[in-house]
Amino acid sequence: MSILDNNIWKLALENTNIGVWEYDAETKEVFHSKESNKILGFERENILGDNINAWNDRVHEEDKPAYFQDFTELLHGIKPIYENEHRIRCKDGSYKWILDRGKIVSWQKNGQPKRVIGTHTDITILKHAEQITKESLNLASKQNNQLRNFAHIVTHNLKQHAGNFESLVGFYNEAETNNEKKEIMVHLESLSNSLTKTISNLNQVVSVQANKNNEVEKIYIAQEVDNVLASLDFVITENNATVHNKLKKDLFINYNPSYFESVILNLLTNAIKYKHPERDPIITVDYKIENKTLHLIISDNGLGIDLKKYGDKVFGLYKTFHKNDNSEGVGLYLIKNQIESFGGKISVESEVNIGTTFTITTTNL
Repeated sequence: MSILDNNIWKLALENTNIGVWEYDAETKEVFHSKESNKILGFERENILGDNINAWNDRVHEEDKPAYFQDFTELLHGIKPIYENEHRIRCKDGSYKWILDRGKIVSWQKNGQPKRVIGTHTDITILKHAEQITKESLNLASKQNNQLRNFAHIVTHNLKQHAGNFESLVGFYNEAETNNEKKEIMVHLESLSNSLTKTISNLNQVVSVQANKNNEVEKIYIAQEVDNVLASLDFVITENNATVHNKLKKDLFINYNPSYFESVILNLLTNAIKYKHPERDPIITVDYKIENKTLHLIISDNGLGIDLKKYGDKVFGLYKTFHKNDNSEGVGLYLIKNQIESFGGKISVESEVNIGTTFTITTTNL
């Protein structure tokens, strides 16, 4: 007699969310309790019957391999207890999560399993709570990374402006004529306007965290590059650099303004900072569009990077490749994270003493 025919078991399981099943290894039949049927939404009919595949066929395809393996390992004596979590298709087509447990309770004369008794427990609510917890942890981790990224933006980008201010003030104090002082004041005014814009963008990064829909804006790339060039006007002049902005005026992307400014500022500043000592810097900002994908290309004729030596470290935090007192190894790490946070990519091609090309790839058109 099947255990499920026992009135004591029926009474014990009535009005619970736990179903009981019994597997007969000799006849290959599985007996399911009323509660197992009820879990699937079959309140009045015994849809499961004694067919061994009645339950098996309803297991989610992604869960079947582990489901069958765990039960096979029980029958082969590899595991003393069968335990598996899987999704099961209900009467209405939806899926529930089931904790399935079982144990061999009797053996045949040849030592092979005879009867296995197990339970079905609906753990759908627990799995949903587990998923919510996981998503909350991922969100907390993402927000922590964003906070750290923002801290890098503040310290690195504002330091660029502070350094430029310090240099200009020094030149102003050394100026011998009123015309020289007036010219430096023009640079200071331009730098002041750029700093104001940077602070405004950084403030936006803080405020948009409460409203993610405002995080992205339509940015006309050529204009934004010109704005960054204006903030670097003094640095460009002092280094006798030439910058070619070949971007079309109507070319745009949907991006975070502060992140975009930070990316362009860092790449252009690096191109000047690591200029070749035997020639003036020449920097080109160009683009190409392929299959609705934008490739923003910034190239220079500077010192270059030994990619055979540093190829896997170019975008690492605190990684530097040239002797420079102002090098901290933060800029490239920072912009890589900023670009990837919006689903983009950045790659580098470089040759020592020839120059470097960075390519930003994005589909945010």
